[in-house]
Amino acid sequence: MQFRNRTEAGQKLVQLLKRYREKKETLVVGLPRGGVLVAWQVAHELHLPLDVICPRKIGAPGNPELAIGAITEEGDPILDFSLIQSMDVSEKYLTERIEMERENARHRVQEYRGERPPLQLRGQIVILIDDGLATGSTMRAAIASVRARHAHRVVVAVPVAPLDTAEEMKLLADTFICLDTPAPFYAVGQFYEQFDQVTDEEVIDLLKRS
Repeated sequence: MQFRNRTEAGQKLVQLLKRYREKKETLVVGLPRGGVLVAWQVAHELHLPLDVICPRKIGAPGNPELAIGAITEEGDPILDFSLIQSMDVSEKYLTERIEMERENARHRVQEYRGERPPLQLRGQIVILIDDGLATGSTMRAAIASVRARHAHRVVVAVPVAPLDTAEEMKLLADTFICLDTPAPFYAVGQFYEQFDQVTDEEVIDLLKRS
């Protein structure tokens, strides 16, 4: 499946999320940056409130693009212990990176929300949305954070993900919705005709509009 852009991806997700339209005690949470564009479309069409959560990838030593874990602004980190062990990552490096990325996540959330307080998740159905999953590390951290804030149910909804990641998400979320699990899968962007970099200003504007 090929998506024109993130707006179209959100519109297609809406078709599988209609049961939540105007449903009380339900809210949509987007993962920045691209996931917020998809989440805004879903929240807008289903008449639900929108918030943001900011998982940060914990990069490997010498290779920051390789995730050995992820963490949000609150909660415990989600770590790939087999990868950490195989790369002989030191405890000192891990501790420093966890604290640094947690602080980065806090700063990013504050920047996005501005003066708006975070939405209360306790007892809520939370629909977590990204523009796609690859390894799923940041979504795993988002799920853990939302559960730590006592959400009643966690729904993960994404346009695209590799099959192995999708199978893992089925075990972690109460409900997992994915439009396509194509193979081969190299990167989320390969399934979008338009996959431009999303700016912080766009995210802030969408949250204000919500």
